[in-house]
Amino acid sequence: MIRSYDGEVAPTSPRASRDAAVPSIRDVAAAAGVSYQTVSRVLNDSPRVRPETRATVLAAIEQLGFRPSRTARALSLGRARGITVVTSDTVLYGYAATLQGIEEAARTAGMSVGVRVVESAEPAEVRQAVEYVSDASAGAVVVIAFDTTGVTVLEALPAHVPAVAVAEPAAPDRGRVAIALDERGAAADATRHLLDLGHRTVHHVAIPSEGGQGGRLAGWRDALHAAGAAVPEVLGCGWDIASAYAAGRELAADPQVTAILCGNDDIAQGVRRALYDAGKDVPGHVSIVGFDDIPGAAYWTPALTTVRMDFPGLGRACFDAAMAELSGHPPADPSPGPPGPDDPRIHRPAPRPPDAASPETRPRPPDAGSLRTLPTPGPSAASPLEHAATGRQRRARSKHAGNDPAKEAFAGGV
Repeated sequence: MIRSYDGEVAPTSPRASRDAAVPSIRDVAAAAGVSYQTVSRVLNDSPRVRPETRATVLAAIEQLGFRPSRTARALSLGRARGITVVTSDTVLYGYAATLQGIEEAARTAGMSVGVRVVESAEPAEVRQAVEYVSDASAGAVVVIAFDTTGVTVLEALPAHVPAVAVAEPAAPDRGRVAIALDERGAAADATRHLLDLGHRTVHHVAIPSEGGQGGRLAGWRDALHAAGAAVPEVLGCGWDIASAYAAGRELAADPQVTAILCGNDDIAQGVRRALYDAGKDVPGHVSIVGFDDIPGAAYWTPALTTVRMDFPGLGRACFDAAMAELSGHPPADPSPGPPGPDDPRIHRPAPRPPDAASPETRPRPPDAGSLRTLPTPGPSAASPLEHAATGRQRRARSKHAGNDPAKEAFAGGV
């Protein structure tokens, strides 16, 4: 309640009542008998506060029920302690499961996650996304760069924005920390599995790739070349099942086709339906291997043989790397000494000059350009993560899912 100029009592607004009831940092300072700057130093764990003063301030905070604004506190330190994910898709399994891993890691750390969807690589779309994540309130940025749209945003980011790329394993060095799954090694393993079944060669229906030379395509070629097998023409398709069905009809018309490696499980679904409609039995006439191990793949009839890729683990690793970028410190290396071939790796690029138009620069860690091992992003010691390295690839084993989840890799596949 407040008094009007003529002495009458007037009701206060609900907002004014709330504001009056919420203690401020200056209220805490008054109760503790210190300056508000001292209260701020206590909140930020500054060593420049005497123990007795700290105790007095903390007691005043408890007495008043003061709760500092996390956003204001983070912005006062430079950027918000949170994550913004830039992606062109939130529905496709690889994108969605990577986002799931980021969100799980952020929630465990008590941080929030924002998502910025970029619908295309058109300049206006990219510019709006870059402006959005360049604001300090965006915190650290994770760009899912599985496609041209994501790559375009990544390349347009100012140097001062702390960002990590979720990349394809064959992606070039774009001056950012980049983490990728070992798709190339996994695709080679899947192709060798089909060859070991007695097929003379393996056809491939490829998913779109940001550079046209994705890891799955490269691994398929690697295995065929190593076996001395013929390398058939690649059939490309979009992310939709309808285009996979069209590719499947083309393959079904060729009696020489006996084995197909599909770019992902959705593609395998479209291809298998086309084979079924053409009277081709799977796996009697044609063997199929999918990729990603989407939920439910093991329960198709017959169950799909597929390659399990740990996208949630990839997301968790990206969160760790993004937090390291935000703090300006590289992630700790849990395994000192020379890296083994199956260690998860992170590529930390060499420093690049700041943008001419950038009003600020971020310090790079003193060991920039080195490869550092991340904590294994998942419960399995045999992580499927590969972290792209300039001039070479460090691959880790991928896990594979056969027809029966309890069986060995690729057991009894379609």
